[in-house]
Amino acid sequence: MQTEQTIPSSTESGDKAARLAVTVFPVLVLAAGALGLMTPDTFKDWGTNVPYLLGLVMFCMGLTMTPLDFQGVVKRPWAVALGLVAHYVIMPGLGWLIAHALGLSPQLAAGVILVGCAPSGTASNVVTYLARGDVALSVSVATVSTVLAPLITPPLTLLLAGEYLPVDAGSMVTDILKTVLLPVLAGLVVRLLFGRYIGRVLSALPWLSALTIAVIVAVVVAGSAAAIKSAALLVFVAVVLHNGLGLALGYGAGKLARLGPPASRAMAFEVGMQNSGLAASLATAHFSPLAALPAAVFSVWHNVSGALVAAWMSHRARRTEKAGQAERTERTERTEQAEAAQQA
Repeated sequence: MQTEQTIPSSTESGDKAARLAVTVFPVLVLAAGALGLMTPDTFKDWGTNVPYLLGLVMFCMGLTMTPLDFQGVVKRPWAVALGLVAHYVIMPGLGWLIAHALGLSPQLAAGVILVGCAPSGTASNVVTYLARGDVALSVSVATVSTVLAPLITPPLTLLLAGEYLPVDAGSMVTDILKTVLLPVLAGLVVRLLFGRYIGRVLSALPWLSALTIAVIVAVVVAGSAAAIKSAALLVFVAVVLHNGLGLALGYGAGKLARLGPPASRAMAFEVGMQNSGLAASLATAHFSPLAALPAAVFSVWHNVSGALVAAWMSHRARRTEKAGQAERTERTERTEQAEAAQQA
């Protein structure tokens, strides 16, 4: 019988900080997208800076990591492997199916598929925490999916998006190494060498990452501002379907594997939330600004949906805990009454 024992402990201050992050971040990104749409000329020459901006985000991610983040892989390799397979099978497959079902143009189809082929989103750990999910599993899956992205994302994109646009998988591998893996490793090394000093600024790193992602979104939206008015609704429908089905199927995969409620909640977010900043950077560099539009929309929407789903899951978990506690109390009282009757 599965229990809720692996739910991470939390503090009121931690809850408030996490809720503030997932509330402010989508608003910030949405405002940046609106700015890029209204004043595209402001960001028209910033396109070449997107890879460097993403590198800064991933460096910040590396600064927050320690060797302990990799212990979960050793302790529960089966659960982490399941999370990786679910992530890199469900989301790319959904991207391809949605692109076909909606009859998307080649640029948009390639963009949706590329979002699906990206590693887990950097906000998935915070949302898992809010949902009272298995944070250790979430961190392990997100970390390993990011490390393996240079080996998995390019060939998957070539396989699924190659029918729409030419895909230079070799060049994409190099770009992911430069903008994702090397900055993450550099951040991890800096944390190991100067952890005493880095600890003083850890609380500021998520906000620096959020601001940087907001700038990336503004640049991406500005680059395709002319096409957004005609394609925005279709892209939004594609993103909502992609994210929503990913969350549902990720949770279902955890339930099917009998990982338990907390781990299943973590699986939902590790599958349904993507590193849309990476997808936007790769789409801009290898396809076109229009192909990066799904990633920009996904960046806003998956944080909104993630926060809402996390609140719902947390409410259900608390209600289940209360019901279980009431049942245990009632059982204890019946046992005590039975023992008292026997003694009488």
